[in-house]
Amino acid sequence: MPHIAILSSSVRRERKSHNVALYFKTYLEENNLSTTEILDLKEYNFPIFEDTIKTFQNPTEQVLDFAAKIKLADGIIIITPEYNGGFPASLKNAIDLLYDEWHGKPICISTVSVGDFGGLQALVSLQFILWKIGAWTVTNMFPVPNVSKSFDDNGNALDKTATDKLAKVFLAELFENIKANRLIQTT
Repeated sequence: MPHIAILSSSVRRERKSHNVALYFKTYLEENNLSTTEILDLKEYNFPIFEDTIKTFQNPTEQVLDFAAKIKLADGIIIITPEYNGGFPASLKNAIDLLYDEWHGKPICISTVSVGDFGGLQALVSLQFILWKIGAWTVTNMFPVPNVSKSFDDNGNALDKTATDKLAKVFLAELFENIKANRLIQTT
């Protein structure tokens, strides 16, 4: 069974994107699709990094833990809000900390907004950055417009049937890429 790391990227107090991370954790586990864990950047509370992990003099246990969890994951779901047309600095900081850990990693992205467009502007720049560092980005999207009308604070979808259908399609390509990635690694 694959292991999926769900990266919750917002560190704001009133964040709503984390509710989507909670939803995916529950969805994956209830449907026996994978083991999961949420990597919550708010809990990591990283400083702004001046180096990459390769050049750190004395990386903290927290930094090493994060790097190991990204490396060990078979696939990653990034949940990110859109702030002013982009994704949060906390996510860019975490991406730039690592390099080899992202390379060849199947990653899908769910963008979230409080407005009508579901964070699609953030998606384009995030996909490009991940592509530049060699991640294997999934083309399926899971935009969440009006997030407060879609998920409660415990990660429950307010229209579970429709949301589960969308999640199934969204995740199908991630799991296909994980299988393909495993084949590549064994040959």
